[in-house]
This record gives sequence, structure tokens and C-alpha cells, in this order.
Amino acid sequence: MDTPANTAPTGGLTPHIAIPDRRGGEAIDFYQRAFGATELVRVPAEDGVRFLHAHLHVNGASLMLHDDFPEYSGHAMSAPTGTTLHLHVDDTDNWFQRAIAAGASSTLEPHDAFWGDRYAQVKDPFGHLWSIGSPIKGEK
Repeated sequence: MDTPANTAPTGGLTPHIAIPDRRGGEAIDFYQRAFGATELVRVPAEDGVRFLHAHLHVNGASLMLHDDFPEYSGHAMSAPTGTTLHLHVDDTDNWFQRAIAAGASSTLEPHDAFWGDRYAQVKDPFGHLWSIGSPIKGEK
């Protein structure tokens, strides 16, 4: 893939996630199907399978990722915990259904939350938790 002229992150905070088990390419494909991601950069590792770096745009924001390299850390990465990637979208139910159809698993079905959002959560096939929210229809 050609490198675009401007591949700087879109904002002041950019998640950079690790993907286990040599599945970086699969993760990029999943994020494209599930969340409409656009791929900007893909930097392959010397083994031709894993990625040292990839940069995607998801819902108007940057997401960076790389494959796990246990040969450098001495062990395989543990399951991701403690972080939720939030998508503020136009239609929670639509985004939730698209993620499920792409292979995500539901951890919290869409519902009207007390703070005024339609809200749901999914776990992607690589262990990362995503929340999806939009204003409840008819509310501002």
C-alpha cells in the first residue's frame, strides 16, 4: 500500500493497540467490516506476516495497531484488559449489528442508558472491548 502524504494522527490522543497471534491483517479487515475503517498505512515486519505498524481511520479518528512480537518481550501478550475504545456514532443499533455481523461478540446489548445515550458494548475477535453510543432518538 502506498503511504499517503499525511499520516499524522487525527487528534491529541490516539489508541495504539496490540494484536495477538499474528492476526494483524485479520484485525485490519475486521475493523474495516465492523466499523467502516479506512486503512492509511501498513508496515509489514520482516517475516512478511506480521505488522510493525498500521494506521486506520475509524469513525473520524485514528487507530494504530501492531502485531505482538513475543520474541522481543520474552512472552506472548496477555489478553487486553482495562481499556474500552468508545465510538460515538449516529445509530448505536446499526453500528452494533454491523460489528456482530463482522464477528464481534456482544458484551452489552443496545439499550437506553440513564445518561441519555443509546449504548452497547462488543468485544472484537482480538480481545479488545468497544463501546458504542449515540444520543437516544428524539433527545438532544
